[in-house]
Amino acid sequence: MTTPVTIFATALERGARRTRRAAARLARPDGHGRGALVAFGALAAADLLATARRPRGAARAGKPLLMPALAAHALRRRETADAPVPGTLLAGLACATAGDAALLADEYEPAFLLGMAAFLGTQVSYTAGYLRQGALKGLRRRPWIAAAGLAGWAAANAAVAPGLDKRLRAPVAGYSLALTAMAVAALGTGARAGTGALAFLGSDLLIGLQAAGHVFPGQEVAIMAGYLFGQYLITTGWPVTPV
Repeated sequence: MTTPVTIFATALERGARRTRRAAARLARPDGHGRGALVAFGALAAADLLATARRPRGAARAGKPLLMPALAAHALRRRETADAPVPGTLLAGLACATAGDAALLADEYEPAFLLGMAAFLGTQVSYTAGYLRQGALKGLRRRPWIAAAGLAGWAAANAAVAPGLDKRLRAPVAGYSLALTAMAVAALGTGARAGTGALAFLGSDLLIGLQAAGHVFPGQEVAIMAGYLFGQYLITTGWPVTPV
């Protein structure tokens, strides 16, 4: 005989089964690492909202967790595909984590320089990874990419340098050259990597303009959105080659 208690128990059991299936789909070993990407998406949305309200402060304490979430995705994706762990990608994300933490206090020059140094490690790591993926071969077919990158770097520094503190000009020029080299190498690798690198470059260009005194409404949100989109494309677009 069916009773209200039986009906409730049956519904509860069905709900539990559906919850378990949903959780399994989220984290199943299917080569995608969905759980980590969901965490990244939630952290990114929270950080963008916090940035829109107040670019600095306790509300952005979750910012240093963004890149570890992407790293977890990359590790899970390769683990389930029986592929080698991409050391250059992980090193780049680790450096970016340090840079994210430092730039939470970027109104202070030492923190700004520390963040720049950490992100220099990111650019060098990514560039090394793209070179291993055959970036030079792709650039030989399209040499104009390297020429355009160098011209863009020179033009951007010419525009930004006059507004920078003299002590920042050389570090900014050096870092931006490494960033440009990374973007050029990414474009020699593929469209997804190239798009991610260009978004990253655009984000940092906005930071350079900000440091030079060129500020406009919504700039902080645009900086973070470009950075997050770029890092997402770079990480998810990194090739997975089974061993």
